Amino acid sequence: MFSVFGFYKFKKISLLKKHKEFFQSEFLNNKVRGILILSSEGINGTISGEKKSILKIKNFLKKKLKFSNFDSSNHSISKFQPFHRGKVKVKKEVVPIGLKINSKTKRQNKYLSGKSWNKLISKKDTLVVDARKPFEFKVGTFKKAINPNITNFRDFPKYLKKIGKKQPVAMFCTGGIRCEKASVYLKQKGFKNVFQLKGGILNYLDGVEKKDSLWKGECYVFDNRVSLKHKLKQGSFSICSGCRTPISSIEKKSNMYEKGVSCPNCYEQLTESQKARFRMRQKQINLAKSKGNKHMFQKEYKV
Repeated sequence: MFSVFGFYKFKKISLLKKHKEFFQSEFLNNKVRGILILSSEGINGTISGEKKSILKIKNFLKKKLKFSNFDSSNHSISKFQPFHRGKVKVKKEVVPIGLKINSKTKRQNKYLSGKSWNKLISKKDTLVVDARKPFEFKVGTFKKAINPNITNFRDFPKYLKKIGKKQPVAMFCTGGIRCEKASVYLKQKGFKNVFQLKGGILNYLDGVEKKDSLWKGECYVFDNRVSLKHKLKQGSFSICSGCRTPISSIEKKSNMYEKGVSCPNCYEQLTESQKARFRMRQKQINLAKSKGNKHMFQKEYKV
């Protein structure tokens, strides 16, 4: 069983290259995989490994970067290692939106969770905004939520300009970090009633009982588990090897679905030569599996 830990922290950080080298080495030494983003404004990441190894990396992060608590975090488990490798990246922003924030500006954000969140998004005049990408929105979302339908988070401010400044806005994303930046942006533009889901969807699904939940569907995650359900149990979605988008169990029943080749989302867009190439790849994967090996093109470990 693998422990999976998602987190972020807004804090001024220097010596980024030095920190990158240190954490990359510790990932390797402790057999931890996943991704850690380092920026001058803070950190963001999701990592997986043995429970004791994850605890060690958590302590290293706090000690080396000099902070006591993460701004937000979530814990879940996986029956298999959900990441292929461990990566540490240095970027200008922890989440790209063209706006850097710090712990002071972040403290001005308004957070809601559980029953308070349910009450807010149930109000008729509340605009419920899913700040994630369209393919994430497709897998699951809150009742009456709308999606900006943007593929790059840098374009999110363009959508926010269309929102009325007096209307109550309730925003949410997977772990909360995208909404941190979007909330600060709106406040800087004069919005007064902006709220975000504390800890994001993952903490909501983990903390709210299904019978009291206003969430519909599953939550897409950026690892080989693909999606999670309430109590952060592994979901039913898979990834299409043809277009790399999440597909449901219902979509798999379509005539346009072929394992390792295509799904209803990409069947019409793929050329016959592409399909033939993907079939050959899947044949090689199946052959490797039959021998108890992992093929170099194998993308999913989920059974």
